[in-house]
Amino acid sequence: MTAQHRLDLHADVVDLTEQLVNIESVSRDEQAIADAVETALRDVGHLEVTRHGHTVVARTQLDRSERVVIAGHLDTVPVNDNLPARREGGLLHGLGTCDMKGGVAVGLSLAATLPEPERDVTYIFYEAEEIDAEFNGLFLLSRSAPELMEADFAILMEPSNAVVEAGCQGTLRVAVRTTGERAHSARSWMGVNAIHAAAGILDRLAGYEARRPVIDGLEYHEGLNAVSISGGVAGNVIPDECTVEVNHRFAPDRSVEEAEAFLREFFEGYDVRVTDAAPGALPGLSVPAAAAFLEAVGGQANPKFGWTDVSRFSGLGVPAVNFGPGDPLLAHKQDEHVPVEHITRCDRQLRRWLGGAR
Repeated sequence: MTAQHRLDLHADVVDLTEQLVNIESVSRDEQAIADAVETALRDVGHLEVTRHGHTVVARTQLDRSERVVIAGHLDTVPVNDNLPARREGGLLHGLGTCDMKGGVAVGLSLAATLPEPERDVTYIFYEAEEIDAEFNGLFLLSRSAPELMEADFAILMEPSNAVVEAGCQGTLRVAVRTTGERAHSARSWMGVNAIHAAAGILDRLAGYEARRPVIDGLEYHEGLNAVSISGGVAGNVIPDECTVEVNHRFAPDRSVEEAEAFLREFFEGYDVRVTDAAPGALPGLSVPAAAAFLEAVGGQANPKFGWTDVSRFSGLGVPAVNFGPGDPLLAHKQDEHVPVEHITRCDRQLRRWLGGAR
């Protein structure tokens, strides 16, 4: 490992964020950053550290009555002329500053400088969140060593404007298909136009009224939208098939199976095929560790409308929330940046919750 890839976990948390940003770690190329994280954590005497691919897990073993997880992914989307990091005023610019090396820096700083937290903590710094689920470090860990993800509560350090975003909605994509009969377009009456038949699908979508269930005091807002349409054979042929791809974002009080049943009823009369699905995650704000955490960070929580890896914890029976520095709307943008104040505030509030001061 080169000197430039050594991390100082006792540095100011903003400086640590900058160190992490300047280690390029595009998905599937996380070895350098995982090596740096592993080496730095193995120098921390109060942690038990294991490596799983390019995912690093560090745990306290203090026999506390509760165990919590603090997790963050190490990878980024591809570089877009936005490295190295740079500071301007109260902002830190650069690839991964928001999504989510600011959050990773907070987790690493806590891991190194809180030897005796009031709760046992499992810190997970994982690979390949930004690409297909089969490569995701949390997914792989849930298959190979699920016991390392067991806890009373989990915090995913996804950017959330330094405010708790509880749970997440599920997502379901379906292909809704119409069929017809081919004919020459000069004699169109001899065929049946499948693209025209798709108008009924679009009419139903236009008339959709979103469900807005309230869960743990948080109002979720479901969505149902066409995201692509395909069909056609040639410029002089009446098409015999058309497919509308529809994405349904559903509140976490519904399972994938219930969401699918809703869509099949909604599109009754059409051929419906599920192409992708992921369950949501309930907020879980009523468990003691979550309630204490919410109080420590100001008592405010918002629903999470997108899908995040909190769902993986929920699937293991672990309530989880999103809480991290940065505006999620800036993730993946060329001008990605994070307010320095977000990083320091998340660090301060998590220390208060875990029972330590710096």
